[in-house]
Amino acid sequence: MGPGTGRSGEYAAMAQLVLAPALTRWLADSGTTPADGNRAGAEWRLSVDGADVAAVLDTLFGRFPTLRSYLLDEQGGLRHHVAIFVDGRALPDKRDFSVVLSPASEVYLAQALSGG
Repeated sequence: MGPGTGRSGEYAAMAQLVLAPALTRWLADSGTTPADGNRAGAEWRLSVDGADVAAVLDTLFGRFPTLRSYLLDEQGGLRHHVAIFVDGRALPDKRDFSVVLSPASEVYLAQALSGG
């Protein structure tokens, strides 16, 4: 399931969405700033409604549209250089965002870095 295809009828969780600093720096160039005082280049923590990862991503892309093409490929899956962790566990399938969240869940988006 891709973003926007969360199952209807499920409760809405207020998950904590965490964006790693390597991702928030991309928002500085867009002129986008969050209302809660997070700054570009630092880790951001946002409370986001969503019953599953797809709904959380929809909310994220609604607030920060420039992240969609950076995080997702042309088929709607996570790009190779991006990882999502839900409650400390890596998302097992980069094309399946149907992982159900609890109200206490943390969704962490990270950019994989390489080099030496």
